[in-house]
Amino acid sequence: MHVWGEALILDSFNLQGSYNQPLGMSSAQSDTLFLDCTIRGLQVESSDTCTECLARVLPLFCPQPGGAELAKQPPSASSEPWGLLWKVDLKVEDVNLFTLSALVGALELRLDTLTVLGSAESCTVSVQGMVLALVKSITEKMQPCCKAPAIPNPVANLSMLSVTYHSSIRSLEVQCIEGLAVLWSPPDHMHLYHHTLATLQCHEALRSALGRRTSPSLPPESPASHPATPTETPLQPDGTPPKRLLSLSLELSSAKLTAFVSEANYISLAAERTSMSWHGGALHGYCPELAAGFDGHSIFSFKEVEVKLLPELEEVVLHRCAFPTLRTLRNRGWAFSFASVTIEFPYQYDFSRTLDAAVGVQKWLKGLHRRGRPASAALPPDLLLKVTHFSWVFLDDVFEVKLRDNYELMKDESKESAKRLQLLDAKVAALRKQHGELLPARKIEELYASLEKKNIEIYIQRSRRLYANTPMRRALLTWTLAHLELVAMADESFHGTEHVLEQMRDIDGVSPFPPEGLEMVTQWCRMMKGRVGSFFVRIRDYPRYLFEIRNWQLSGRLIGAEQCGQACSRRRQLLKLGLPWGDATVERNMPPLKFYHDFHSEISQFTIVWGPCWDPAWTLISQCVDLLTKPSEDPSAPLPWWDKSRLLLHGDWHMDIEQANLHQLATEDPYNTTENMHWEWSHLSFHWKPGQFVFKGNLDINVRTASKYDDCCFLHLPDLCMTLDLQWLCHGNPHDHHGVVLRSPEFLPEVPVGQQYDSYRAFRSENLNLSIRMDLTRPSEEHSQPRILLYSSTLRWMQNFWATWTSVTRPICRGKLFNNMKPSKKKLGQHYKQLSYTALFPRLQVHYWASFAQQRGIQVECCQGHIFTRGTQRLIPQAGTVMRRLISEWSITQMVSDLSQVTVHLMASTSDENADHRLDTLVKKTHLLSLSSLTYQRHSNRTAEEELPLRDGDDGFHTHQLHLVDLRASWTTTNRDIAFGLYDGYKKAAVLKRNLSTEALKGLKIDTQLQAKKLKRGPLSAHSIPARVTVPITSGRPERASSGGAYMLQKLIEETDKFVVFTEEESGASEQLCGIAACQTDDIYNRNCLIELVNCQMVLRGAETEGCVIVSAAKAQLLQCQHHPAWYGDTLKQKTSWTCLLDGMQYFATTESGPTEREHGQLWLEVKNIEEHRQRSLDSVQELMESGQAVGGMVSTTTDWNQPSEARQTQQVQRIISRCSCRMYYISYSHDIDPELATQIKPPETPANQEKEDLLKKQEGAVDTFTLIHHDLEISTNPAQYAMILDIVNNLLLHVEPKRKEHSEKKQRVRFQLEISSNPEEQRSSILHLQEAVRQHVAQIRQLEKQMYSNVKSLQDDSKNESLLDLNHRLQQQLSQEKADLQLESEELNILIRCFKDFQLQRANKMELRKQPEDVSVARRTEFYFAQARWRLTEEDGQLGIAELELQRFLYSKVNKSDDTAEHLLELGWVTMNNLLPNAVYKVVLRPQSSCQSGRQLALRIFSKVRPPVGGISIKEHFEVNVVPLTIQLTHQFFHRMMGFFFPGRNVEEEEVGDEEDKSKLVTTGIPVVKPRQLIVADDSLGPGKGVAQGLNRTSGVRRSFRKAPEHPVDDIDKMKERAAMNNSFIYIKIPQVPLCVSYKGEKNSVDWGDLNLVLPCLEYHNNTWTWLDFAMAVKRDSRKALVAQVIKEKLRLKPAAGAEARGKLESKSDGTIQQQEEDEKARLLIGLSVGDKNPSKKSIFGRRK
Repeated sequence: MHVWGEALILDSFNLQGSYNQPLGMSSAQSDTLFLDCTIRGLQVESSDTCTECLARVLPLFCPQPGGAELAKQPPSASSEPWGLLWKVDLKVEDVNLFTLSALVGALELRLDTLTVLGSAESCTVSVQGMVLALVKSITEKMQPCCKAPAIPNPVANLSMLSVTYHSSIRSLEVQCIEGLAVLWSPPDHMHLYHHTLATLQCHEALRSALGRRTSPSLPPESPASHPATPTETPLQPDGTPPKRLLSLSLELSSAKLTAFVSEANYISLAAERTSMSWHGGALHGYCPELAAGFDGHSIFSFKEVEVKLLPELEEVVLHRCAFPTLRTLRNRGWAFSFASVTIEFPYQYDFSRTLDAAVGVQKWLKGLHRRGRPASAALPPDLLLKVTHFSWVFLDDVFEVKLRDNYELMKDESKESAKRLQLLDAKVAALRKQHGELLPARKIEELYASLEKKNIEIYIQRSRRLYANTPMRRALLTWTLAHLELVAMADESFHGTEHVLEQMRDIDGVSPFPPEGLEMVTQWCRMMKGRVGSFFVRIRDYPRYLFEIRNWQLSGRLIGAEQCGQACSRRRQLLKLGLPWGDATVERNMPPLKFYHDFHSEISQFTIVWGPCWDPAWTLISQCVDLLTKPSEDPSAPLPWWDKSRLLLHGDWHMDIEQANLHQLATEDPYNTTENMHWEWSHLSFHWKPGQFVFKGNLDINVRTASKYDDCCFLHLPDLCMTLDLQWLCHGNPHDHHGVVLRSPEFLPEVPVGQQYDSYRAFRSENLNLSIRMDLTRPSEEHSQPRILLYSSTLRWMQNFWATWTSVTRPICRGKLFNNMKPSKKKLGQHYKQLSYTALFPRLQVHYWASFAQQRGIQVECCQGHIFTRGTQRLIPQAGTVMRRLISEWSITQMVSDLSQVTVHLMASTSDENADHRLDTLVKKTHLLSLSSLTYQRHSNRTAEEELPLRDGDDGFHTHQLHLVDLRASWTTTNRDIAFGLYDGYKKAAVLKRNLSTEALKGLKIDTQLQAKKLKRGPLSAHSIPARVTVPITSGRPERASSGGAYMLQKLIEETDKFVVFTEEESGASEQLCGIAACQTDDIYNRNCLIELVNCQMVLRGAETEGCVIVSAAKAQLLQCQHHPAWYGDTLKQKTSWTCLLDGMQYFATTESGPTEREHGQLWLEVKNIEEHRQRSLDSVQELMESGQAVGGMVSTTTDWNQPSEARQTQQVQRIISRCSCRMYYISYSHDIDPELATQIKPPETPANQEKEDLLKKQEGAVDTFTLIHHDLEISTNPAQYAMILDIVNNLLLHVEPKRKEHSEKKQRVRFQLEISSNPEEQRSSILHLQEAVRQHVAQIRQLEKQMYSNVKSLQDDSKNESLLDLNHRLQQQLSQEKADLQLESEELNILIRCFKDFQLQRANKMELRKQPEDVSVARRTEFYFAQARWRLTEEDGQLGIAELELQRFLYSKVNKSDDTAEHLLELGWVTMNNLLPNAVYKVVLRPQSSCQSGRQLALRIFSKVRPPVGGISIKEHFEVNVVPLTIQLTHQFFHRMMGFFFPGRNVEEEEVGDEEDKSKLVTTGIPVVKPRQLIVADDSLGPGKGVAQGLNRTSGVRRSFRKAPEHPVDDIDKMKERAAMNNSFIYIKIPQVPLCVSYKGEKNSVDWGDLNLVLPCLEYHNNTWTWLDFAMAVKRDSRKALVAQVIKEKLRLKPAAGAEARGKLESKSDGTIQQQEEDEKARLLIGLSVGDKNPSKKSIFGRRK
């Protein structure tokens, strides 16, 4: 026990010694001294009272200290000649040293055993059981003295210490054999600091007390303090030469330091077997294992740690030679070497709290012990760091890890249990086969129950042994480095504040520096050089690395600077020290540490992998990163990562990368390795500047997928220079990061109410404008050109890829449950305001293959091009009270494209897919179109709205403008087949996707509210039949609207005696067209689209004839306008109009074609023959030979525009249609209205009675309308050109694919099945089963493609493996079969679904029509109008004319109603046909009898009203034909020439003149006997929606009934289809009577007729089901009966005159012969020509074509 106040206590003291002096005066031997001392129970106390007493007592004993000092002097004096040999052995036990203070308690130092062994050569001090403890409060008078291990709460504890000093070599060795433990805290440090100061004050007081009486002398020193004196001997020489430096070595077996930086946070440092040595100014330290922990978590772990401090490092000197700008050649340096560095952060551990408290304690210690000396101006040492393996790990949540492992276990166990179930099923089947009925069912149930129980037991066992063999995954993120070497070199050129600021200005030149300068707290600049063997970053246990970098070398300057904050930029941190000091305040600087870099690095391989499937894990990683650094005390919202990087990082970074890769994952499975988009850069040069990224290299973008389309390089860009310019939109200068002033919460200025203070307001970016520029025009040595390769499956893959990357991410670990209420971080994708893209390329090639197997595609080639586009993003908040993500809406504001020399080819290969899955090299290319230049411009709608008022009606500004120059297109049968194949493939894929969707079988929903609305609208809509020129129903009286057909028949009966058809308005027909009226409104708010074509031409080539037709236009315009929404009735609709203007149209055709024309060259017109208003040069012989602009003229063509004119092959073509113009209008109405426009539209007002008619007309006008207008046509064709035109029309324009025809037949068959079926709803189940079968086929195809992918990968390693080759062949065959089955079942599924929906729609329509028969509106309207057409029929030479046909005011309109009815109207204002044969008797062949050509007169009108087909039979509700009286003047020569023109090769003389009565007696189900050349207009040529399958075929027009007999048996459905296809149901037919005046001039020996007046009777038919042939035969039969009587009457009246004339001409012939010839000729003329040949216009409609 120690009693406080006792200064010295000694239990026992034992001293033994001897002194030996040699005999004699010889100096060969020295004196020897031996001392042996033992002390037990030593207690020493130092206090203020003790010091004061000693200070008073010691001066009283002044002689004794002097005598003692003199007694000590002789040994020291005798030691000078080194004649004394001494040895001391001191042992002290139970030593307690106390320092007592009145304020802070006491300090206790306990030494269990102290042993000193000293001699003249060496001295060893050993300590066992040393403890340093604090007695913070003294409450008792005595303090227990116990052994060192028993002392509670020691500050330092050392079990054993050995210190040895060798005087001969001046070395000090310190060994800590057992562990050293230190427990430190700021209050303990204050106690130690106070006691240390108190001890020093006592020492100074004693020295001062003794110094007043005696001369200054050193205080007595113990032998233990003797070894420390040599450390100062190099600094103490007084006139003597310096001695050798001290050598120091330190060894620690184990050491642990624990420092409490706050009451709850502490840092621990543990080291094992540490050794350190100092010799000759060099320091060397080694520790095999060093660990640093934070709050009990082992965070940092170092292995094989080696530290060196050398006057100069040879390795660093070699590195300095690589930088010639460095001034300092040699410098001292630190070298750190680590075999392994591991950093692990536990999940959700707040590392920043402990770190911030530690930094605060460090700042406090620095302020507490700060010396008044100025900072050293010496150059800091260099740094050399070597790490063999570095690892940084964020640990994952244990619950997440176990959840994932259990999920994998359950998946595997489900597969294993399924295998066990299959084995049991097989065993049960074997038992049943063996025992039969004797096997009880209960036994089987028990077997299955026991299997289920066993499965559960196995799962539980596997779950318990889950981590027995393999440890649990722990890492969330793993960052590893291998072979890291880093050198940081200091230099005089950038040492010091001024030099560092100069380097900062040099590196960061774009940032403005404050005019008052910068005051720095921390500033340093180093020249860096480093190398990393491998750099890997992995997320969890995903198979792909996030970052993978190999062989990374880096060099350059690095500056770290921390700006000195103002008074408002200093925060105060409290440090609790306890009594009596209270809380200490530490001022912390708030401005961050910024880095300025100028690096250049070289990398052999750089790979980045990322995908949205990694976003949840990355969210957890970002939360872990947020826990590493403490948020700023500034109350401003934290900066996003892009602004924080702009604030902290400045300068340039160059990278030369040999191979760079970016993999964008395309699936939602983070463990998938096959589905990704691969950006591959080779020889990449990357430059990162402030606000700019520059990439230079060769770029290939590949699609990686587990199928045969793997490694598809769909984009190849050689020598690409891609620049990304970032424009940060800020309130201030985006580069002025020095102006950011952070404020402590105590110094916040006042801000308006409702606003939040933001220190980053001027620097924080509001938005980002990104500009991407891709330049391929750099000169290069390689000759490869940019190319794009696409497959249809690649495009579908990209759709899935885009859907994956644009999916909405889910919140991860957010909310109250996870204690994470921070606001969500803004995504960079939502930060963009404007995005612009520019592409420059010298040439470009694009290949699109619609099918890999069929090898059919498109190739686009162009020369120099430029593409620019700019888009803006708008974030729209979602409505409602729930906080939701903002909706991102991108809109393109501007787009400019300029391409030159564009050529488009269609490609097809005759061979199938190769075995090695490569495209056939022998691909046939056919020309589709080419053009000289293409210019496209697009502007924003907002700009258009702003500029439209300024243009005063000028329509030159459009949102989309496309300008094409010298367009040359060709359409041939080959192009047609390839194009139809491409479209068919696209259609099948779209149909398959639609039919497999969940929306495929959703039934029709009839809204009852909509029916109620229609009921309310009923009386109003009853008056909605307008007065239309194309509809024969007038809107005179409302009560007639319900029976429009009867009213029309009544009007026709009243006009029976009138032979002229009148319209109901006097204006021209072209002005009454609905399309023109709708397009001429002035309510346009957006001129959306303008397409201009200059000097365009198109070549059409048929399949059955040689030669081609060239269609050209000098100027073509296509305009689309969007009109303001308007109310039509009670519905608000948006109107869109399309207007097509074609000027300078010409048609050319070849007169004769060479045999090599089709293979070698394509004929093109020269520009001079297409241009309009061209001045002809009469000096040119070529110009004089051409025939100008007239129809029938010959012009020259060329085969290649790129060749010079001398090398071109020329050929003459004839102009068959001279310059004309064409107008097309299309108006559509939609319910999709822009919400911004809809809010500006006022609701409709209730119309007054006088305005009701206008409102009804406007409601009727809201109909989709198409109008085509041709004003004047001048046509000239010869027979070959006419045949060519028919061939083109049949085989190119009206061609229907045979597969489409088969599809229509299958669809019709299914419809009849639904009609026959008693319950069509049963088809729904069959559709569902078929859907499942198709899905299985799709899944099987994907599985086969994956198997082929893996097999091909195996073949790459072993290409000669026969088994793999056979497997590949079998897989290919199986894949082809699966595809074929998929196509068949997909087509069947499509037919079933469409027919099922049509059947439902028909039933719904029938129900709706029954409820509301009067609510019928117009759905669609189509109009065709020709003002005047003149057709000249010429001989084969193209010059001599045969006939000229003139048509005026031709109008055809079709109106589709909402109840699936349709009305057709055909009107012809005037028709004449002139005979151009030389010496013709009649010049006019056909003309109306009335010469009036007013706008009210019509020569022909055909009206037809068609109902929806019933049972496949087309229903004609009303059919009427009105013809004006006609005059027909025909000659035999003209008839013969015309038949030869239209039907070349036919013998007119062998016309069949059999009895037509037998042919007219036809049954609708029978097969008529007609000639094979007969052509019947099938499928209702005027009916709704009918395809012209037969077209205008002149040579092979065969009726449906002449098809070959079917090979398979004909069932009832086939009979129904055939009958329905053949028949039409005519409810009412009317043909009013037509007067005819017929004249005929026969051959030389025939009878001539002049002005024979005949009248075709009025014909009416009711409720007949006929084919068109039946109808024609009926009309012919009834007309012939009436005409025979009229002919006989005329014959009797004309017979005398005819007989006299005949006798005058044939006097020399016998009377019998003359009479017989006259009778035969009359019979032939009357029966044959009068009915058929003399009425060609009617014959072309109803008669037989020969």
